[in-house]
Amino acid sequence: MEEDQVERADGKKGIFGTVTMKAGVSILPVDAEGNVYLVREYRYALGRYGLEVVSGGVDESEEPLAAAKRELLEELGITADDWTPLGVVHPFTNIVDAPVYLFLARGLSFQKSSLEEGEEIVLQKMPFLQALAKVKEEIITHAPSCVLLLKAKEVLDGR
Repeated sequence: MEEDQVERADGKKGIFGTVTMKAGVSILPVDAEGNVYLVREYRYALGRYGLEVVSGGVDESEEPLAAAKRELLEELGITADDWTPLGVVHPFTNIVDAPVYLFLARGLSFQKSSLEEGEEIVLQKMPFLQALAKVKEEIITHAPSCVLLLKAKEVLDGR
């Protein structure tokens, strides 16, 4: 955490704290039939299971695309021939600097996943439009997942 001495808008002195976290990636794999592959994973901070796109951290000196390919393979055993970058989202803009790079993955191939020790991930396959509806129904609430699904709709619709 970093603290800065600041002068607020009202002219008074104050302290502003920020936290810098390593960058992340979020990946939406979509197969030729229009199905997406999501993960159901327990989220301790929420005290419940969450339904999300595949996500993970970018290792030091690793490019976001390389991290995305690694995470998709590790978590779901999926590789993709076609990768479309869909930008970056900053989920916590007030005090946390934690960019998440978004990717759409197509041309999928499937193999065995290799989860990290302690990871318990359940694959959830469903039609793209069903996943999009889960954002509107607040079943999918993970911010990068929501943004990625909404951005992917435009690409998949050909816009």
